[in-house]
Amino acid sequence: MQQAVDRCTPEEPPVTTPTPYPDAPVSSGTHVAATDYDGRPVLVEPETRRLDGAVREAYVPPFAPPVTHGSLADLPFDNAEADPGATVLSRRLPDGGWTDVTAAEFAAQVLAVAKGLIAEGLVPGDRIAIMSRTTYEWTLLDFAAWAAGLVTVPIYPTSSVFQTRWILHDSGAVALVTETQGQAAAIGPELQRIPDLRHLWVTEKGHVERLAELGAEVPDGEVGVRRGMLVPDTLATLIYTSGTTGRPKGCALSHGNFFAEVDNAVELLHPIFRAQGYEASVLLFLPMSHVFGRMVAIACVRARVRLGHAPSLKAEDLLPDLAAFQPTCLLTIPYMLEKVYNSARAKSEAGGRAAVFDRAAAVAVRYGEALEARQTGSGSGPGRALKTQRSFYDPLVYRRIRAAMGGRVRYAICGGSPLGRRLAAFYAGAGIEIFEGYGLTETTAASTVTPPLKPRLGTVGWPLPGTRVRIAADGEILLAGDHVLRGYWDPAAGGVVPATRDGWLATGDLGELDDEGYLTITGRKKELLITAGGKSVAPAPLENWLRQHPLVSQCMLVGDGRPYVAALFTLDPDGITHWRQMNGKHPVPPELLTDDPELIAVLQRAVDEANRLVSRPESIRRFTVLPTDFTEEAGHLTPSMKLRRDQVLRDFEGEVEGLYGG
Repeated sequence: MQQAVDRCTPEEPPVTTPTPYPDAPVSSGTHVAATDYDGRPVLVEPETRRLDGAVREAYVPPFAPPVTHGSLADLPFDNAEADPGATVLSRRLPDGGWTDVTAAEFAAQVLAVAKGLIAEGLVPGDRIAIMSRTTYEWTLLDFAAWAAGLVTVPIYPTSSVFQTRWILHDSGAVALVTETQGQAAAIGPELQRIPDLRHLWVTEKGHVERLAELGAEVPDGEVGVRRGMLVPDTLATLIYTSGTTGRPKGCALSHGNFFAEVDNAVELLHPIFRAQGYEASVLLFLPMSHVFGRMVAIACVRARVRLGHAPSLKAEDLLPDLAAFQPTCLLTIPYMLEKVYNSARAKSEAGGRAAVFDRAAAVAVRYGEALEARQTGSGSGPGRALKTQRSFYDPLVYRRIRAAMGGRVRYAICGGSPLGRRLAAFYAGAGIEIFEGYGLTETTAASTVTPPLKPRLGTVGWPLPGTRVRIAADGEILLAGDHVLRGYWDPAAGGVVPATRDGWLATGDLGELDDEGYLTITGRKKELLITAGGKSVAPAPLENWLRQHPLVSQCMLVGDGRPYVAALFTLDPDGITHWRQMNGKHPVPPELLTDDPELIAVLQRAVDEANRLVSRPESIRRFTVLPTDFTEEAGHLTPSMKLRRDQVLRDFEGEVEGLYGG
């Protein structure tokens, strides 16, 4: 068995401590700005370093001590011992209701499934792939696999057969658990090309329960032995990047990587995970195949915050789940917050209350900005008149938005792309505090987070405690910390190959640090457009701004090697339906609507407003509206809603050429 454990982390590169810029002056020193009810630090201002007059590095020391023994597999059992009756999860029932799961019950289920995996012949270090939407079984299998000494490999349920085969083959997975029989059937013809795969289980066919039954004869002590073999440096999971360019790579994350991420996040985001006076709860509906959702699930188990899973993002499915579960915190992406805002405004307009909504939105933005000013020491906070206005609009607008999210929501953790200052201020004013973050699969999710008590709207916050953020000479963001992966999975090279240089991970993203250590994302290095005139243009700021328009679903800038910047728009179906109704227009095929002069005029005004954010060489000169939306199924979006730019350019080559007179 020991050999099997060793082979899951072969030739791992040594841990190196990143060195700060030499001779760079250090800020006045890190100091604790606030403590919580137990006297623990909850706000520590970053130590910053300057080079050539600009802040080039920021660092916040860890809030949580490093974990030196054990693994994630211990969490369910530690919870059961500490507080067996605590509600740690809620399980969705077929009728739409929810049933609570205590710490003792969850630990017993983890133990039973782990024994089943052992009974089926899986040995420590074996990889087991999970292909499922966000379900209770996902988290159960994750912890059960770890308890059996295994390595989990997430696969998006929307992955193509080719993508699934590649991940299974590259990871050397010996078992695959799918959610549906259809997923299992799709991979069936490929099984002969995946020699290591020996087991195929389907959750909807009751195979997880069957595993628990099969393990009944395995001694509990066998699971204890396997748990005892795990240490923080042991490989926990292989998460394959979404592959916006090139073939996906397996990010090898250890148990220690997750501990460094989760423990510091729990201590920093104390309003979410250390709630006082009410029961904290989180409903996950983003994919658990993505490191963002996975990290939050582990954090909830670690902090014993009630966790639920919602498998569908469709409004008709998600809204009832939100209403029944009533979370206090949501894990989301900017696209979804934009949709909630635009949908609320459309409903108000349809009811003849658009002016009321717009006034309420303006008040919320001012209120959110006033809260920020008070927390950052640049203002006194909302005045009496502003408080009165907010109280007036709360039952008319804000309460309805909170009700759409379940009624009890107080916080949202948002990542994936920048949210934008205006929308962050609106939600803060509406009573939902947004903790915006930035990170990668390679960093076990967040590397920077909005600090409680001192947000700076429009930024992605300070370094997560224990994280160093550096800006390279070309503007690229470099990251270091115990949450950064050791390397990428490469079977041809014998296992894990290094991913960092001198302890620093090059992210490929561009950013800036301000004087207080807040990070702003300005673009992606590989996505920079270099116009024919030599102007470098980061497309993200304009794209994110325009995507907030209620008629816009997606926006992608083009112009690399061209005389000017142009844009491709796709239309939001709900927004367009509402716009047609409000303007007395009859439904027409999408290809005809794209040439509607009134629609083009509305979008032109949005473009003109967005262009005010940038210089003339960076501005959008022309745009076209595409007759179809970008979708994951068509290959235009990754599962985490990022644009696959090369694929879009290939599929819409004619439309792009038309923007330049081709």
